[in-house]
Amino acid sequence: METTGGIQASLSGRYAVALFELARDASALDAVAESLAALKAALGESRDLRDLINSPVLSRDAAGKTIAAVASSMGLDALTANFLGVLAQNRRLAQLPAVIRAYETLLSNHRGEARAEVTSARPLTKTQITALAKSLKARVGRDVAVDAKVDPAILGGLVVKIGSQMIDSSIRTRLNSLATAMKG
Repeated sequence: METTGGIQASLSGRYAVALFELARDASALDAVAESLAALKAALGESRDLRDLINSPVLSRDAAGKTIAAVASSMGLDALTANFLGVLAQNRRLAQLPAVIRAYETLLSNHRGEARAEVTSARPLTKTQITALAKSLKARVGRDVAVDAKVDPAILGGLVVKIGSQMIDSSIRTRLNSLATAMKG
């Protein structure tokens, strides 16, 4: 289990490791990654889906049937769909966002990539993400998978986290530094 690192310590990490190992054994790492990326995007866009995974009142059966319908309508691969059913039966659907993050980390480690969490004020284009990944690769010396987020509160610029390193070139941070410097 050299690819798991410290991920197995959490509940979501154990689920992610199990999914990763199943996907690796079935040669479905990329298919599962694509399904999880679609789920991640859907969770970001759909309040109904977020409510579904966090609902304490849905029975295991109802949650399982509903998440199976979601998986089918989204065209998720069979392994991911079955995995969602397991999460529903174990009342662990609320762990899904953390499982997705852990799976992404496992996949990056497996591929020898670093993972960069990039926050921008506006969505980055594919061209910008590609250029950023190339620039970060030159800095860290290996391929970098970019996980882009949007936070209008940073006003502009970027906040990049790679492991324990953080590069904050946001306008909000620059303005705060300027305000502190002006106070004397």
